[in-house]
Amino acid sequence: MILSLELTPGTLLSRADLAAQYGLSQTPVRDALMRLGEEDLVDIFPQHATVVSRISVASALQAHFLRCSIELEIVRKLSHDHDVGLIGQLRAMIAQQMELHDLENYEQFSSLDQAFHRVLYEAAGLPELWDLVRRRSGHIDRLRRLHLPVEGKTIAVVRDHCEIVDAIEAHDPEAAQHAVRKHLSGTLSQVDQIRARYPEFLADE
Repeated sequence: MILSLELTPGTLLSRADLAAQYGLSQTPVRDALMRLGEEDLVDIFPQHATVVSRISVASALQAHFLRCSIELEIVRKLSHDHDVGLIGQLRAMIAQQMELHDLENYEQFSSLDQAFHRVLYEAAGLPELWDLVRRRSGHIDRLRRLHLPVEGKTIAVVRDHCEIVDAIEAHDPEAAQHAVRKHLSGTLSQVDQIRARYPEFLADE
């Protein structure tokens, strides 16, 4: 709910209300909020309140740097050596994405987008690094949500995925890395526009 912005930055979270909503005792809710605090998605003020955190541009930049650094090396590695079935698997996923290119299917499209990248990590033998990237992606994921709807965005994602797969299949690491850089740069290039539209949601630190 936080990542989808159903709970927007600044929303006050009640442990009792959440426990009732999910049919739980307050102990697992407290533990869940503590984990969200560790990921900087909520601000916890002991004995006072728990609030959905503002979107940290600095944290988004660091998450982008981490992901880009890893994926540049992943596509370089896969361009040199990959399993024979990888290209077919990735192209099948792209075909599914093309069927969901309109923004009404964004939730499903986003899930397929993440699955595409997860397969790259798994093919490179680095599945735990995908888990690390996902744990650090809360702020940039929320920025991406604020960047929607954007006409042609989903089509651009599909095009980028095609370019990445084409380059891996052609054993061209430079082209694969160029495609990854372009693919991952979209949201952060729009930070000023996002801030102008949602100044109360963003924090620079």
